[in-house]
Amino acid sequence: MTRTTRLVTLLVAVLLLGAVGTGSVLYAAHRSGMRDQQQADGPTVRPGTVSLRPTAERRLLVRNLAWGPHRDEIATVPADDPQGPRTASGVKCLRFHAAAGTGICLQAVHGALEDTYRAVVLDAHLRERHRFPAAGIPTRARVSPSGHLVAWTVFVSGDSYAGTNFSTRTAIVDTRTWAIDDNLETFRVIKDGRTYHAADTNIWGVTFADDHRFYATLATGGRTYLVRGDLTARTLTTLHRNVECPSLSPDGTRVAYKKRVKGASPDAPWRLYVLNLSTMKETATAESRTIDDQALWADGDTLVYALPGDYGSDLWTVPADGGGTARRLMTSAVAPAYLG
Repeated sequence: MTRTTRLVTLLVAVLLLGAVGTGSVLYAAHRSGMRDQQQADGPTVRPGTVSLRPTAERRLLVRNLAWGPHRDEIATVPADDPQGPRTASGVKCLRFHAAAGTGICLQAVHGALEDTYRAVVLDAHLRERHRFPAAGIPTRARVSPSGHLVAWTVFVSGDSYAGTNFSTRTAIVDTRTWAIDDNLETFRVIKDGRTYHAADTNIWGVTFADDHRFYATLATGGRTYLVRGDLTARTLTTLHRNVECPSLSPDGTRVAYKKRVKGASPDAPWRLYVLNLSTMKETATAESRTIDDQALWADGDTLVYALPGDYGSDLWTVPADGGGTARRLMTSAVAPAYLG
């Protein structure tokens, strides 16, 4: 082989390798772009504008858990097309809820040595209005129907409600004044008609009736209770035993909650129930699996809640009256909120 032939052969090889390399880069970029829109066999997720303002079309907002660059962002879909393409906001939250143009977003702040947490109040454009330090790992969040109050619960110690070795901290903020009750354990507890004091009190899972009244879980003495809270009187009054993570119905007459049932595994102790607040009658829903979530009322008849899924959690629905069957609403999603 002559010197000229060797040079030509080398040049052709270099050009071929360059073409292969360029093709690989372009293919990878194409695949990356596809992943930016859609996880394999999962929902389409695209960046866009997300608003908390009421619209003619009812919408469902969630924390998106689909793998890709928009994982953990608040995303929206039409409420009547929950499996449709998602619009991702760019705002990341661990827990989220919204109502009447106000959002509450619980976030992690990643540090060199450890993570810290914060509660961020959002406006209708998902812009930060105010932030507060959170004392531990976010677990529950709610906004009042008017948007004037927000609440959140964090684990101060422990990371699960299943056992007894945990401590929570629950706060309520008035978004009109930024006044904060940063620990509801300072409220006076009225149990069985009498003021009650105990060092082991824990409170979590606020659900608002209006801008003065709310419901929550109180744990003490190894038992849990549904309590009615009064922000003006700063009281918590026990109503019913064995109630955790209550969620008030839109008409204010019922509470959905998780209840510990006899014979269940200690690691999966709960079933989803509904309590009539007038009669205190309990109704078991058709969901037979354990529920470790604060259910949400999609409307006056249907509950939405999270169960473990392939990418973290999926959202499921079940009728609130005890009939029907549970069905999957959305894959790769958690922390729902309905708007509109």
